[in-house]
Amino acid sequence: MDKRTKGSKLTRREFLNKSLRTAGTVGMGAALPYLVPARALGAGGAAPSEKITLGFIGVGGMGSGHLGGFINHPRVKVLAVCDVYEPHRSRAQARVGEGCAAYNDYRELLDRDDIDAVLIATPDHWHALTSIHACQAGKDIYCEKPLSLTIEDGRAMVEAVRRYGRVFQTGSQQRSEENFRFACELVRSGRIGKLHTVRVGIGGGPTSGWEPDADPPPGLDWNMWLGPAPWAPYNPLRCIYNFRWFWEYSGGKMTDWGAHHNDIAQWGMGTEGTGPIHITPAQYTLPADGLYDTATTFEIVYKYANGVTLITSSDGHGIRFEGPDGWVHVDRGFLETFPKELMQEELGPGDVHLHRSPGHHEDWLNCIQTRRRPICDVEIGYKSIVVCHLGNIAIRLGRALRWDPASERFVGDNEANRWISKPYRAPWHL
Repeated sequence: MDKRTKGSKLTRREFLNKSLRTAGTVGMGAALPYLVPARALGAGGAAPSEKITLGFIGVGGMGSGHLGGFINHPRVKVLAVCDVYEPHRSRAQARVGEGCAAYNDYRELLDRDDIDAVLIATPDHWHALTSIHACQAGKDIYCEKPLSLTIEDGRAMVEAVRRYGRVFQTGSQQRSEENFRFACELVRSGRIGKLHTVRVGIGGGPTSGWEPDADPPPGLDWNMWLGPAPWAPYNPLRCIYNFRWFWEYSGGKMTDWGAHHNDIAQWGMGTEGTGPIHITPAQYTLPADGLYDTATTFEIVYKYANGVTLITSSDGHGIRFEGPDGWVHVDRGFLETFPKELMQEELGPGDVHLHRSPGHHEDWLNCIQTRRRPICDVEIGYKSIVVCHLGNIAIRLGRALRWDPASERFVGDNEANRWISKPYRAPWHL
């Protein structure tokens, strides 16, 4: 079946939700053949036909962590896992247990009509294709950050999600954490005066030595792991966790941790629907030796149309919002303010109140059922990762850039505009 045709049909989850809505007007009997009341299972239970069915694409590292969070979740049932590395695939299948299928090729998983949604935790260079194909297959999506490998990939993901009416949660889970939300509410409610500077610290990137190329380990489909990336011989330093330090697969610390902290910076600035207009690489260092090629140190200065300056640096960690009347510094498990009394502030009805998430996974599941956009919808994830991509492009060109957030193009700079996209290795294409 053509995936575009398939993607236009109601998924099983949408059909069930439609049945529930219809029942109120045509009588409960219309929905009864499809649903077993959840109350029959006790408090907090979900009937088998009400459960959201999940497939996992990429089950090493973060994918394995997410899997652990869903295996025993009362609202879901995991039906399938997929990974190009057989040991990861088999281990995940065994964790889920009976009834879980395992695949090497994610397209086979997407072909299943009994799967409502997928969680994607592949290397970054695979995010766009797996997400777009999932949209075409009628699946809702949770995709790990950083959202995309390039600006063009990210825009294509947004367009696919909107075209096929999918629910998409970007894995920037800090938006679902209390301290980050409260920090942004303080700033946007004017508690430090008019915001003028945001300092983001994300740590520096590593370097590597040289290690000889080798045959892929047993069970690794190396050609599929590379996918749309240029062909390269297998090297143990290229894959699993270390893919982050190669331009062909990721963007170094700038996209790894920058995707998290620049996202919170945009949230606190209220610029999550736009982006910077000027980008200056004040300082950066690239590896002088070894296989890794992403920046090890950097300081990128971004200017926004509202007058705010964002400085993303390899020094320190966290996000510090600065205004004439004080500052707010937030990180994971950490919140500090000046004056200190700000931490005890109670925001009133006239203040800014941001979306309060019940948890990143739970928020996604709720939105699958309500069809609302989650707290880190695809376009929010896209606008945040664009900030990171702009910093990396400035580093690679070694000069300042002007950016138009509306057209999503560099201003009068054909050389820079060539970095918005990247060719795919045949037969893969957007």
